[in-house]
Amino acid sequence: MTGTRTFDHGGGVRSVQVPIPDNPLGHTLVYVVDTDRGPVLVDTGWDDPASWDALSAGLADCGSGVQEVYGVVITHHHPDHHGLSARVREASGAWIALHAADAAIVRRTRETRAERWFTYMAAKLTAAGAPEEHIAPLRSPRRRTTLPGLAPALPDREIVPGDLLDLPGRRLRAIWTPGHTPGHVCLHLEERHPARLPGHGRLFSGDHLLPEITPHIGLYEDPDDATVTDPLGDYLDSLERVARLSPAEVLPAHQYAFSDAPARVRQLLAHHEDRLTALLALLSTPHTPWQLAERMRWNRPWDDIPYGSRNIAVSEAEAHVRHLVKQGRAEPVAGSEPVSYVAV
Repeated sequence: MTGTRTFDHGGGVRSVQVPIPDNPLGHTLVYVVDTDRGPVLVDTGWDDPASWDALSAGLADCGSGVQEVYGVVITHHHPDHHGLSARVREASGAWIALHAADAAIVRRTRETRAERWFTYMAAKLTAAGAPEEHIAPLRSPRRRTTLPGLAPALPDREIVPGDLLDLPGRRLRAIWTPGHTPGHVCLHLEERHPARLPGHGRLFSGDHLLPEITPHIGLYEDPDDATVTDPLGDYLDSLERVARLSPAEVLPAHQYAFSDAPARVRQLLAHHEDRLTALLALLSTPHTPWQLAERMRWNRPWDDIPYGSRNIAVSEAEAHVRHLVKQGRAEPVAGSEPVSYVAV
């Protein structure tokens, strides 16, 4: 351990704490994996000067430097994971790898005018039953001018599920784990644990599997594609896939490393089933996704949840309702506008 910046996990794997500005999570754990061609990073952290300084200092603590990075493997497109990828590539010439589904989101974000996004977001919130006072800021010309932080680096390599990644001298296999994002991946280091813990290698879990936090399950959809997705169903299936790997240790992107992945998976499966059961009780009478979000249990009262987080909460509520509809446990109320759902 060197201060609070780096930690040696053994076997040529270290982590660097890269701060997330103004966020209760505190930092992203960026993993530095030694290879025969130089270090490969698993995620990079938020695009911020202090975050860049922390990453650079952490790599120096690891006996390396940004300019020596051989490659960057991104677990998913969120800015606290993908934000510094472009700066790392500029400094080192490293390749950047991302799953195709999240690469499509990055490309769409870069190419879509801010006005189009705000119009789309307003329409989605209207359809979810949000009140006009919540939607009004999205129609403001001032809010339409820019989308800050939404110009992440385009990857130059695709992560293909099941394939070994280009880490010379290491065995790192991509495991597709959609749910938190459509293209989220976990990365299975298929090597004996350096402390010889029982299990099968180590798992870089990104935000899919965290020791104490339940990852957000939201909607990431193409405004021009009417396909109805089921991200919660995808997430639950992905959890069970990860449990079957039985890694000796999980190296998540937040908090701390832990063992017994199957036990944590069981906790998360139970949590979501409890949440679905609670929603069914609410749906004894018709509710819109916004009304459900207002009544769901969060880590603080609804009145204390800030604007942007309310949008995330509504997205989570809709993801759960969609899963209930897919299971045949709920259905939309015919002719309702905005659409309401009811238990069946």
